Amino acid sequence: MTNQAAHRQTLRFGAAYYPEYQARLDLDQDLDLMRAAHFNVIRVGESVWSTWEPRDGEFDLDWLQPVLDGALARGIGVILGTPTYAVPPWLWHTYPEIAGEVTSGQRQGWGRRQEVDITHAAFRFHAERIVRAILGRYASHPAVIGFQVDNEPGAMLLHNHNTFVGFVDWLKAGYGDVDTLNEAWGLTYWSHRLGDWAELWRPDGNLQPQYGLAWRRYQNRAVTDFIGWQADLVREYARDNQFVTTCVALDRPAMQEEQVVRRLDVPALNAYHGVEDHLDFARELARPDHWIRTGVAGLLELADRGYGMLQERFLVTETNVSSINWWWQHFPPYPGQIRQSALALIARGASMIEYWHWHTLHSGAETYWGGVLPHSQRPGRVYSEVAELGALLAGLGDRLDGFVPDADVAILYSTDSKQSFEDFPPLCNPDGSPRATAYHDIVDAFHAAVVHGGAQARIVHAEQWDDLEAAEAARSFPILVAAAFYVATTAQLEKLRDYAAAGGHLVLGPRTGYGDEESRARLAVAPDVVGPAAGVHYEEFTSLRAPLPVVGDAMTVSAGASGRWWADHLIVDDAETLAHYRHPQIGRFPAVTTRAHGRGRVTYVGTVPDRALGADLVRHLVPAPLAGAWRRDDPVTVLSGVANGTRIHFLHNWSGGAAHATTPHAVDDLIAGVPLPGGHRLTLDPWGCLVLADNHPAPETH
Repeated sequence: MTNQAAHRQTLRFGAAYYPEYQARLDLDQDLDLMRAAHFNVIRVGESVWSTWEPRDGEFDLDWLQPVLDGALARGIGVILGTPTYAVPPWLWHTYPEIAGEVTSGQRQGWGRRQEVDITHAAFRFHAERIVRAILGRYASHPAVIGFQVDNEPGAMLLHNHNTFVGFVDWLKAGYGDVDTLNEAWGLTYWSHRLGDWAELWRPDGNLQPQYGLAWRRYQNRAVTDFIGWQADLVREYARDNQFVTTCVALDRPAMQEEQVVRRLDVPALNAYHGVEDHLDFARELARPDHWIRTGVAGLLELADRGYGMLQERFLVTETNVSSINWWWQHFPPYPGQIRQSALALIARGASMIEYWHWHTLHSGAETYWGGVLPHSQRPGRVYSEVAELGALLAGLGDRLDGFVPDADVAILYSTDSKQSFEDFPPLCNPDGSPRATAYHDIVDAFHAAVVHGGAQARIVHAEQWDDLEAAEAARSFPILVAAAFYVATTAQLEKLRDYAAAGGHLVLGPRTGYGDEESRARLAVAPDVVGPAAGVHYEEFTSLRAPLPVVGDAMTVSAGASGRWWADHLIVDDAETLAHYRHPQIGRFPAVTTRAHGRGRVTYVGTVPDRALGADLVRHLVPAPLAGAWRRDDPVTVLSGVANGTRIHFLHNWSGGAAHATTPHAVDDLIAGVPLPGGHRLTLDPWGCLVLADNHPAPETH
């Protein structure tokens, strides 16, 4: 079995383990507690270059040996990390020029992490040396099942001189000469025409969107090359049954997730999400911090992004088990939510749940980022819940082997559009300031619509879309949402149109079909290419600083449903109006239209739907979702997928009160180990979960 195949088959459970951080280490006690909690994996070693190499060329490699030996003796596999994201003081003291520059000439200060220019030759030399030293010592250890290269790559945009030189060389290779670049970027504007490559300005004060997009694309490539370079080093030492990965922190400024993971064996991500009332299905709360997802839809979006990286099961290398944040924010999960979150991630394709981390630290920036054990290092409430979850997962055995999550709606994801919108957002805040989160404001609204509409989503990257034939895409994804697909080639838009003609239901959203591959506004009636298939066009659009009520025409729309942030002034050419705005002026324009096209259909949504409008839209688009046969209370979701030819159902009660659901047919309760008849009324405890399996083969689905 290959390393990738083994990854897909095995459900792993554990935590990051840092014995080197502990004030008082009892290795045997730690490992025994892990084994008692049914851990079968730990992650080690990725954060302590200065421990591995305390002085230049002086290595201390012995300290990890007892950890690996102890893990092996207890049947716990180990993911060994390379420590290149945390540079030791002796290295930056000797080579201060390796510091990453946040703007040209302004070095990032030391004392954090990931402060380094990953392209610098001095850094690369020492990074390769420490990687080879660690791998040479431990790659062959039988406890090591895989390797994590670096950690959460892409943390900063590098403005170093050598990075800029590399950028210019990349532009030369791509455009050939400055005249071609001038035309592609429209540099006649504001007298930016270049006469020579030496005249290209540094990116610090840039206000030209085409330059900005190219700069972000180059930064993505630099990170991908760095991670791929390390992965290739590791493969010189790895056995055939060991995998190579990195832990992706989604939406880092210099990272294209789908591009990065193509250089690795298996995809992995860090899934930090809000708990407590953030997991109440009925509530909409702001994020606890900008990097933490909120809501049930936010948690599932993390998982769907994880699966979408390679369209296969993925590792969760980090997720919160207790309160995760800085000194001034403390939000531990309610009882039951640890299990709830883990099973939700697994239901959407995770094949490993690994907590960050085992023991809560006593010093450093992450002192109050809670682990499985609290500061006392004595097992408490969190450990008990983790151990119960471990027993549950161990009891599932091989029932989830080869699990593939179901999907009713595919959502197209464009990193180019996201990063372009981060620098040049089309949306504004109520005070008129720009919203750097514009791309996710739009796309996540459609993802949340799927979740709250009772369906399931699949993320498909634009690069993956390029690899599909239109007819194949229509068979694989009967409904496809293409919202905010601003940076797009004509060929990509033509494939969207052809997808609908081949029988797919294409749902278009704001800003799709307006820009081209250079982020230029198209010289065409909007939306270009796909507009005639949709039967609509527009000339103008409005920024919404407050929600705009929407009412139904040929679609049922809930009272109070609204559009947010944006409204296209849609003009109907040959389409049916499904909903319109309630407004004395903007009410002249439809909010949602639909039109048959070939064997399929194109629906156009001219605004960003709020939760109510989005759920109404999905219920209209997907009248019979895969989970639709389940009768259930409002806070209960049904997530599903197929493993070993059997459909598995994960039921979650996202509320603090008891809730109920009724089985549509006979199922087996995989947690309790009992069969249940069709029509059986299930009770889910507050924040409760059930895992049920059909007792007949699953029909073929998309």
